[in-house]
Amino acid sequence: MGAIRDALAGRRIAVLVGSGGVGKTSLAAALALGRALEGGKVLVCTIDPARRLANALGLASLGNRESRVPEEKLALAGLAPGGQLFAMMLDVKRTWDDLVARHAPDQAGRDRIYRNRVYQQLSSALAGSQEYMAMEKLYELATERDYDLIVLDTPPTAHALDFLEAPGRLLDFLGNETAQALLAPALSAGKLGLRLFHLGSSYVAKTLARFTGTEVLTELAELMASFQSMYDGFKNRAAAVRALLAQPEVGFVVVSSATPASVDEGLYFFERLRADAMPIAGVVVNRVTPALWPGGGPTPPASALAEAVAAHFPGARPGPDGLAARLARTLEEHETLARADAAEVSRMERKTRARLVAVPRLERDVHDLASLSRLAARL
Repeated sequence: MGAIRDALAGRRIAVLVGSGGVGKTSLAAALALGRALEGGKVLVCTIDPARRLANALGLASLGNRESRVPEEKLALAGLAPGGQLFAMMLDVKRTWDDLVARHAPDQAGRDRIYRNRVYQQLSSALAGSQEYMAMEKLYELATERDYDLIVLDTPPTAHALDFLEAPGRLLDFLGNETAQALLAPALSAGKLGLRLFHLGSSYVAKTLARFTGTEVLTELAELMASFQSMYDGFKNRAAAVRALLAQPEVGFVVVSSATPASVDEGLYFFERLRADAMPIAGVVVNRVTPALWPGGGPTPPASALAEAVAAHFPGARPGPDGLAARLARTLEEHETLARADAAEVSRMERKTRARLVAVPRLERDVHDLASLSRLAARL
C-alpha cells in the first residue's frame, strides 16, 4: 500500500500529471500530508482554481506564499505529525510580476511592462502562462527553500506534457523573429518608429490593424521590445527548470481514473514522459469501484441472491420489485462496474510495468485533514 510514497522516499520533488477531474489535487495533498506525518518538512503547491485544497487542509485561504498548516488543526483531526506541512496556491499574475522584476534592467522598464495591456492579458489568461509560471515557481521553491519534499499539482490538461511544452511555445512567441520583423516599425527605437507604425508603414501591419486595432499592435510591439533585453534570462530559466525536472531527485506521478478514456490518457502521459527521459515514480488509478463479492468473481444468479437476502430480511416483500430482488440487482450492477474497473487497472499495470496504486472510490468526499490522512494511507 505504500508503493507511491515509498517510490518518492528519496526524492525532493513530486509532480502529479494527468487530465482534469481525476483527483490530482486531493492526491497531491495526501502525498504531502503523508510525508509530513513521517517527519518531513513538506510543501504542496496547487494550481487548482476550485480552491478545495485550502478547505481540506483547514486553512481559510491559500496564496502565492507558503502557509503552514497549524498544529492545532492537525491535532483536531487526530494527527500528530513529526514534521511540518505547508501549502500554497499558484498566483499566475503575481509570479509573472516577480519574474519580470527579477529580469527587468531597471525600475522604469519593469513598470512599463506592468502597465502594458497585452502583458496584463499575457500574465493571467494567455495559453501557456499557467504552465510557465508553475515551472517558474517550482524552480524557485526547489532552489531557494529547504523543503524535504515539494508536491506540485499541475494544471489540468487534455494533452500530454503541456506542462513542459507550453512554456517553450510561449517563449518562442515572445522571441519570434518573424513577429519582430512584422512589428519592426514599432520595435524600432524612438517615437519616430511608433509614429510610422501608427501610420501603417507595412501592408501586413495595415491588414492586422483592421482586425485588432493599431493600438493593440502597438502595445504588443512595445511588449516584445521590452522583453528583448530579458528574453535570454527567461529562456535560460526555462531551460534550467526543464533540466531540474529530469533529475533523479524528481518523481513524476501519472494520475488517471479507471475509465477507459482516462486510462488511455494516462498511458499517453506515461509514454511521453518516458520518451522525454523524465523520472517516473509511479502511477495512481483513482476512484476505482471496489469489489464487494468475495473473490471478485461473478455473482450468483439474481434469484439466488434474492433468496439469500430474503433469508436475512424475513419481512422483506417478495417478488421482482421487493427489497431482496432490488438489493440483488444493485449488487450485480456494482460488481459489473467493479470488474470493468479492475480490467482497466490491470491494463494500466500491464502497459506501464510501473509501481501502481489503485485507490478505491471512497464513501465520502475528501474534504478535511482526517480524510486526507486516510487517503495518504492508501498511497
